[in-house]
Amino acid sequence: MRQQENNSKQNWPWLDQYPDAVKWDADIPVRPVFEILDDTCRDYATRPAFDFLDKKWNWGQIGDLVNRMAKGLQDMGVVKGTKVGLFLPNCPYFLISYYAILKAGGTVVNFNPLYVERELKHQIEDSETDIMVTLDLKMLHEKMRTMLHDTRLSKLIICSFTDSLPFPKNILFKLAKKKERAKLPQSDRYVLFRDLINNDGVPEKIELDPIEDVAVLQYTGGTTGTPKGAMLTHANVVSNVEQAVMWFYKGEYGAEKMMGVLPFFHVFAMTAVMNMAVRCAFEIIALPRFELDQTLKIIDKKKPHYFPAVPAIYNAINNHPGLGKYNLRSLKYCISGGAPLPTSVKKSFEENTGCVVVEGYGLTESTPVVCVNPIEGENKPGSIGMPVPGTIVELIDPATGTIVAPEEHGELCVRGPQIMKGYLKQTEDTAKALKGGRLHTGDVARVDDDGYFFIVDRIKDLIITNSYNVYPRHVEEAIYLHPNVEECIVAGVPDKARGEIVKVWIKPKEGRDLSIEDLKNFLKDKLSKIEIPRQIEIRNEALPKTMIGKLSRKDILEEDKQKNK
Repeated sequence: MRQQENNSKQNWPWLDQYPDAVKWDADIPVRPVFEILDDTCRDYATRPAFDFLDKKWNWGQIGDLVNRMAKGLQDMGVVKGTKVGLFLPNCPYFLISYYAILKAGGTVVNFNPLYVERELKHQIEDSETDIMVTLDLKMLHEKMRTMLHDTRLSKLIICSFTDSLPFPKNILFKLAKKKERAKLPQSDRYVLFRDLINNDGVPEKIELDPIEDVAVLQYTGGTTGTPKGAMLTHANVVSNVEQAVMWFYKGEYGAEKMMGVLPFFHVFAMTAVMNMAVRCAFEIIALPRFELDQTLKIIDKKKPHYFPAVPAIYNAINNHPGLGKYNLRSLKYCISGGAPLPTSVKKSFEENTGCVVVEGYGLTESTPVVCVNPIEGENKPGSIGMPVPGTIVELIDPATGTIVAPEEHGELCVRGPQIMKGYLKQTEDTAKALKGGRLHTGDVARVDDDGYFFIVDRIKDLIITNSYNVYPRHVEEAIYLHPNVEECIVAGVPDKARGEIVKVWIKPKEGRDLSIEDLKNFLKDKLSKIEIPRQIEIRNEALPKTMIGKLSRKDILEEDKQKNK
């Protein structure tokens, strides 16, 4: 591949310590994403594929539904490059729709179901999404009904939630949760999933250029908090899946189970849970959202082998008062990402489960996996591990542009086949992010003599709360809409249950009143629940600033830390 040219000629520091079973310069295939599913459905048709609240599908059934939906999408007018959004929690429709869109020639646009209307409107217009797939649940449908009238969105594909449930849960849901079900209007702008798949299941074959054609538009706040669509090509997505499979080389194809509690619309779960499971023909045990008790019960009952998660989830399990009554020993491998993994959390989880927990590192722009600790051998405390196959990680001195020596600090920069094509319609941001042919992550790191990397500081100030990303500037922009706010700083502060929570410090305009309750009410329709600050501190004095007059997040966090010692 072009991204790997001359890689093997360099003496990269990780090569001498690289896992024996993994070949760093291995050939990584270039092909359309949907061929991963086609291979699995052909070779493992009768093996279990998806378990959703006890209703199950095998790979042959999943493949048939994907083909029928792809044909239905083409009949609707989906052609190469048409943007189709997914506004779904974890459920079988997500997996089916994702692969059907790609097979029809379209581009998947992942949407967070927790987004409020203002956020959805921006992403729909920026991405040029014309069709949206969602469920007939009121909490989702009401937002999309508004988007259908207020944005360029032209069609809604409505999937029946009760159809995804087993008997008798489907009957009980209709009776007990009647108020949660949406009333759908009679409109040609609404297409029912069951009608969409009513065809012969033979979609037209689409000619794709995997290196150039975009498979997924994955939105990220970036360093500024401004939402940008990372263009992930078919080659990017396939490469990262293959890299993950090579790293977890002990997987038994068609015989193991993947626990899916991380949201599939997030790039971490898209690759490390959904696509990796498809590639290896693992059975996906999916929950619509993470609930601690439910997750423990399912691990105890259904015996999954893989459990990707964020540190806050592992920590919550460690601290569950009734942990001893659950048998979690089926777990073999857990990959931790999204936030730094405390050594104590890793050690406790491994003791409680017998599972190997490996910390990794990645970004939306790298589809996302860049580095992971080995599944066998040394896991250095605090390290994000080594680069996955075909990936070059270099630490660059921002002042000189040169590679720093081992143990020196530099900006972590990445080259590899999983690196995005660029940001949609953002040429300047793309040029900055991919300067010199490297992805500049904005994170400061060091590397030791064995090629293990360590994150020193996160420049991006991203807040990870309960596995969801919150961008401080995005929250600040909403707060500044309040007429009584003069200045504010938003940052993440430590929280045992969630990893971090959102906190804001505010100075009101002189002579203006501002209460905590007033601010929370004001933000209800401007931010999602996870973004609304859980701690609000209103000050009468000016907030701390840097020497050049910028509000200083670093200083206010230090103040907060000293105050709460």
